[in-house]
Amino acid sequence: MMSWMKCCVFPLVLLCMWQLQEGAQACTCPYDHPQTQFCQSDVAIKAKVVSKATAGELKYDITYDIKLTKILKGPIRHYDTVCTASSSAACGVTLNKGVEYFITGQLKPDGSLRVSSCNYVVPWMSSHDILVEHFMMGCDCKITRCSSVPCGIGSPTECLWTNTIDEQDKQSACIKKSDGSCSWYREELNGH
Repeated sequence: MMSWMKCCVFPLVLLCMWQLQEGAQACTCPYDHPQTQFCQSDVAIKAKVVSKATAGELKYDITYDIKLTKILKGPIRHYDTVCTASSSAACGVTLNKGVEYFITGQLKPDGSLRVSSCNYVVPWMSSHDILVEHFMMGCDCKITRCSSVPCGIGSPTECLWTNTIDEQDKQSACIKKSDGSCSWYREELNGH
């Protein structure tokens, strides 16, 4: 009986412990509205990827060379690279050469820009120009996610995010109105 436990059970327990440890290293990000990701970032830029990833300073990082098109938020300076983790399990992002992106990220102590899958990193769309202006107008507002009805807001400075009406995550911003309350602004893609 004891040899059976040594032969089968012990390796099985080790395998389960290894799987638990590996699973704990997986990337998990809150499901936030793009405006929340924008407002919580140090930097937001519009940039085109000009070269594929290269090994970064740290063993587990990669760096993309970019051509900065526009600074949307953050310190006015030249950003010529973005750094990310080399694997999606560590929240790394994959960028494609020749594609222009809307990138939000955090500044590292050395001044370089770090991005992750927890940031808003998407190909640039023409509607982003107007949405960025409205994102800035709503950084004092709180977006409250509603994952199952019924749900509500606790103050007039909140916008309820259901993501079922008008694709609120792609076309809408929660903006502060003149009376101090917050409400959704929807960007009409057709120009109306």
